[in-house]
Amino acid sequence: MDFLNLDIIDKILINDIKFLNPEAFYLISLNLLYIIYYIFSNLKHFPSLNISNSLPSKLINNFNINLNLRVKLRHILFLINNIALLLFIMALARPQSSSSRKEVTSDGIDIILALDISTSMLAEDLKPNRIEAAKKNAIEFIDNRESDRIGLVVFAGESYTSCPITSDHTVLKNLITNLKSGVITDGTAIGLGLSTAISRLKDSKAKSKVIVLLTDGSNNSGNIAPETASEIAQVYNIKVYTIGIGTKGKAPYPMQTPYGKQYVMVDVDIDESLLKTLAENTNGLYFRATSTKALKSIYEKIDKLEKSKIEQFYYSKKSEEFHIFLFLGILLFITEFILKFTYFRVLQ
Repeated sequence: MDFLNLDIIDKILINDIKFLNPEAFYLISLNLLYIIYYIFSNLKHFPSLNISNSLPSKLINNFNINLNLRVKLRHILFLINNIALLLFIMALARPQSSSSRKEVTSDGIDIILALDISTSMLAEDLKPNRIEAAKKNAIEFIDNRESDRIGLVVFAGESYTSCPITSDHTVLKNLITNLKSGVITDGTAIGLGLSTAISRLKDSKAKSKVIVLLTDGSNNSGNIAPETASEIAQVYNIKVYTIGIGTKGKAPYPMQTPYGKQYVMVDVDIDESLLKTLAENTNGLYFRATSTKALKSIYEKIDKLEKSKIEQFYYSKKSEEFHIFLFLGILLFITEFILKFTYFRVLQ
């Protein structure tokens, strides 16, 4: 039965209840006066009962035991009556519970991060180096995309999918954190990296599909031309944002020698013309990150350009909860009435 839903007690304890007639609680003061009156009236009365000692002793003892128990429990009727009155006061106050529900709908975006992990990414023109700066900012970008599915493709002289598109961002961030340069064939296969990213997105049902491709070099490996890959991206309505990472001119590059780590200055060779073409062909944009700060700013710009549409709906419902108090109050009054004329019956 709905009106016997005892969850109302929990709702009161966690303040999820409101009273339509809170002024009814003033009646509690009358109940307190009733309690005071009862206490003082009972102090004046000490009932006694004389019994002839000509009765058998066993019968007298049994009678005394029964009488003593009734005397000890004589206040229980008042207690039941008082609790019933308090329950009626609660019912008069009209408790109402309110339940609310928030519904969130999102037109999520599926995103693939395509990161260059060639050995040239160890250059230290960005701090601490290019690959660590790229990883740090990619993780910050992911943290801002709670409603999107994101995947990871890495490439150098070859490419592979490190993580398919997923909403489990914790796993994705752990994979990015553990990325290292030099673990696959060296080189810069931009076309191969882009085509691998496209293959992970082409069957996506998301309303918006995006690839963020970051590299510090020119396409010099792989058997797929970057321009061909961008044409395939067009077919599948995939937008490509390209990022060229590296300062202009020369950059310090660490090399291991018999005398320890030594730095040499190497040319920064980024094919900006190609990266711009890839972006323009797919209605994306090209960015140049010449510093760690600039890279952070670029990810922030992409984040703003590719915002998921999130809608929130709130539902609220109020329910009357006085039934349980009214029912329990009536139940206690009936219990008191039965006890009064049975076990606690007063002999005249």
